Amino acid sequence: MGDPKKQRKKYETARNPWRIDILEEELKILGQYGLRNKRELWRHKSMVSRFRAIARSLLSTSTEERGKLEKQLLGRLRRLGILPKTGALDDVLDLTLETVLERRLQTLVFRKGLATSLHQARQLITHGHIAIENRRVSSPSYLVMENEGAKITYAPTSPLLSPNHPLRESFGSAVETRLKDAKEVKEKT
Repeated sequence: MGDPKKQRKKYETARNPWRIDILEEELKILGQYGLRNKRELWRHKSMVSRFRAIARSLLSTSTEERGKLEKQLLGRLRRLGILPKTGALDDVLDLTLETVLERRLQTLVFRKGLATSLHQARQLITHGHIAIENRRVSSPSYLVMENEGAKITYAPTSPLLSPNHPLRESFGSAVETRLKDAKEVKEKT
């Protein structure tokens, strides 16, 4: 079990922490996804790295030995919405950090239009205003399962549930214009 005061790190840092290109890339991703600090980024990078390492080790084993483990890995990634339903073991090797960061609750709240910015989405989650299936979730880094994505709403006891709440009225038009701009960008590409 271990001592709760001496928990293990759930992330690995960069091997060359002072390379300017790595620092700039990390800062860009921090701002793009509204992460609190680099530990959050490193934790998700380590998660992707572990998935890819498992896939590499499975690819090196014989087909009889890897059946059960491959099914478990692909099942988990499909449930998380990281891999498509038709994804194979080779697709796990192509995973990027962005695919995992897009499944975070903070990002999905922003994309769904429940908040005007990623930072506001983080604030609403930590203050307990966001729920999944009427179950309050207070962790912005919670990885939302594929079947839970459509069930993200305001918490039943939150004052934001009322459409007449001043905060919702103030960002209602901002969210509509942001969604309209996103549709225009998609049509151009």
